[in-house]
Amino acid sequence: MGVNQSWFPEFILVGFHLNVEKEILLFCVFSLLYVSNLLANSMILGLIWLDVRLHTPMYFFLSHLAIIDMSYATGNLPNIFKNLVKHTKTISYASCAAQLFLYLAFACTEAMILVVMSYDRYVAICHPLHYMVIMTWRLCTVLAITSWICGFLLALGNLLLFLRVPFCGSQEVNHIFCEILALLKVACGDTWINKVFVLSSGAFILVGPLSLMLFSYMRIVLAILKMKSKEGRRKAFSTCSSHLCVVGFYFGIAMMIYLVPDDGHRDEQKKVLTLFYAVFNPLLNPLIYSLRNAQMKAAFNRAVQKQRML
Repeated sequence: MGVNQSWFPEFILVGFHLNVEKEILLFCVFSLLYVSNLLANSMILGLIWLDVRLHTPMYFFLSHLAIIDMSYATGNLPNIFKNLVKHTKTISYASCAAQLFLYLAFACTEAMILVVMSYDRYVAICHPLHYMVIMTWRLCTVLAITSWICGFLLALGNLLLFLRVPFCGSQEVNHIFCEILALLKVACGDTWINKVFVLSSGAFILVGPLSLMLFSYMRIVLAILKMKSKEGRRKAFSTCSSHLCVVGFYFGIAMMIYLVPDDGHRDEQKKVLTLFYAVFNPLLNPLIYSLRNAQMKAAFNRAVQKQRML
């Protein structure tokens, strides 16, 4: 073959070209955001667990979203923290493969959960009288499990194809962590199968779900406009706008990273977008759902009052 294949290559994550002072500043900022992410999503999980009024399909799926956001950030940020503090950019082949798998698995699962949440809102607004008949706990459980299975299967497919790609010793990866497209750029062998699978799985997990959500929200908007009660329209728009904000951030960034053709001059932009994806997006989700959701705020107030009474 003529290729000096290293079975256990070491990758050098280039990241951002910053001096030591700026790296320490980024470490402090990212650490604060990471802790805030864990606290905010843990608060959502705690409120949903403790308050029986939140034991509904909508909050059941929201709890899955909170778990994904915490797991997603935890899978990516620790290695970034290590690189910023120790100023070392290296990562082993095994750690890189694990990071790649977890990154893709949680990202794909989140896309599926967002689709399920849009279906839940569609049934609640367009078929309110049949909501509890359609959205049974059995169906909710099946939808949640299917979302996790689909996400992890797509990630597993990318991982298996990645493991067959040859790398020649230490390679500099122009990214902040082990992102699949950045890794394929430094491979020694042919990677067209990997790139085709990434593109096709990206289209499956992004274009298909987004089309379904847009269709469901067109039906939702029409149903809301037909409501006679202004209060009913306000509540419906408030709930749906929260979900649309999350969908817009998630799918917009993901499509720019994986579906927009790469002209070779977008590496720095992709690093910034991926950083936003890993650091800010998991924190935005609980903030959007908590600040714009009257039921979540009411549950928080009830929890605070119970603590005061103890």
